[in-house]
Amino acid sequence: MATKAPVLICPAMNVNMYNNAVVKENISRLTAMGYLFMVPGYGELACKAEGYGRLPEIPDIVEEVESILTPKDLRGEKILVTAGPTREPFDPVRYITNYSSGKMGYALAIAAKRRGAHVTLISGPTALPTPRDMTFIPVASAVDMRDAVMEHLDSATVVIKAAAVADYRPSSRSARKIKKGGDGLDLQLERNPDIILEVGRKKGNRILVGFAVETENLVENARNKLKKKNMDIIVANDVTKEGAGFGYDTNIIKIISADGKIENVPLMGKMEVADRILDKVKKIITGRQSAPRRRPALRDK
Repeated sequence: MATKAPVLICPAMNVNMYNNAVVKENISRLTAMGYLFMVPGYGELACKAEGYGRLPEIPDIVEEVESILTPKDLRGEKILVTAGPTREPFDPVRYITNYSSGKMGYALAIAAKRRGAHVTLISGPTALPTPRDMTFIPVASAVDMRDAVMEHLDSATVVIKAAAVADYRPSSRSARKIKKGGDGLDLQLERNPDIILEVGRKKGNRILVGFAVETENLVENARNKLKKKNMDIIVANDVTKEGAGFGYDTNIIKIISADGKIENVPLMGKMEVADRILDKVKKIITGRQSAPRRRPALRDK
């Protein structure tokens, strides 16, 4: 009661106690006073009853604390993030994909949410837990991801394309499992839609951030991609380096801006990398807000 720090309360009790009118009224009163609450988890309780009343999972409590203590410098922004790989099936049981784990995209979504943004995360298939307190849209193929991005583009102020979208998909899909036969299997591939190119053509005043995953000529390839696809920022990383790229909890990147400036970010955790990228986004937002507005030309009477 004496502390000036934010207070987070995590109720854990019998489901009937939690639903009791007096408890609900007290939670409402404390919330109005500025105390913060987490909704209990659902499941079997210590008393063998089932319902809401379990202590929230510790990682969820830690994430809530992180979010509470993070300055909300992106409040008011609506950030659309894509993450993970796509799967391009060629029969009912097999598909073409890549090594993306989704960790970088999820880190960006979580960091943006912590900083006060309203986040929409469009994710290909991953083994990661669904982040809390954001709009989560699971997709499978590149076409699915393209459709989801275009559906939610109008409401976004910032688009961060961190997904590793397959460039190609099988041109046909067998309705049945393709059986083994002969010495090999030939697949005819066709191009997938280039999502970030399409977003770049329609971006308007949105800030567009893309990624370049390379194994050679990192800066040259990234700059060409940034210019061609009308990005504001491109994040380039060389996946041949230890600790960078797919599957790692760390990354090593270069952040290249449209004005040609390069920031080298050394090996660090992907949550830290996410904040460095979002710092660049925030800098663009601040620059646009502080730029002097052009005064309308006077007309002769």
